[in-house]
Amino acid sequence: MIEYHISDDVFQKIYAFLVTLKGIHTKNKEKIRVFLEAIYYLCRTGCQVRLLPKEYGNCFSIYQKFLRWKKRGIWEALFDNFKDMDGEYFSIDATIIRANQCAAGYGRGWHEDLGRSCGGLSTKIHALVDALGNAAKFLLSPGNEHDIKKADELTEGLENTQVIGDRAYDSKEFVDSMKNKGCEAVIPSRSNSKEKREIDRHLYKERHLVENFFSKIKWFRGVATRYCKTSSSYMSFLMFAGTMLWLR
Repeated sequence: MIEYHISDDVFQKIYAFLVTLKGIHTKNKEKIRVFLEAIYYLCRTGCQVRLLPKEYGNCFSIYQKFLRWKKRGIWEALFDNFKDMDGEYFSIDATIIRANQCAAGYGRGWHEDLGRSCGGLSTKIHALVDALGNAAKFLLSPGNEHDIKKADELTEGLENTQVIGDRAYDSKEFVDSMKNKGCEAVIPSRSNSKEKREIDRHLYKERHLVENFFSKIKWFRGVATRYCKTSSSYMSFLMFAGTMLWLR
């Protein structure tokens, strides 16, 4: 007997979207639910695929189906479908995720967003969250890469809003690019900056929303520690966890 962790209401919303997609079989509603429960179990616990409880079915068949959905962009489509952003302002930040040793060794010439430092292998999640603290966008980079390198890509498409970030995003080029888009960069100047910017300190306090989001996403142990060898697989789990947070 399978213990369901995804509520009936949430599953109905997901299933209603899945039946609109082409290229996947959705006639057997129960099989779809069991499959999603298995992926939720992997994402929530971070366990190895082979340790999935037998009631979910053949573990290797489940993972192959997960990979097929990844290739067809279904996990990303789920995330994009259910996000309903409050664009009054946005917050950006990054968090370092430790990578398990099984995430390494994909092949020569492949870094797969893994960085090496004195703490070992790690990946960095860059997140853009809306005014309610929900994820609008994710990016990955090696853990030893500076936050500012993904700032332009992370805020791509934003216009006429306010972007809150910490001192890691204190870059004249980035601040100017925000102004060119009609956005206000609420980013404090570093202590050694020659030109100090005035910012809305009251609004800057809302930066806690992105920190709170990272705390929530790390409830999913398969996200809090990276076990996937490929960035695309890890991003798929991240997208699924983000979708579940949107549907809370």
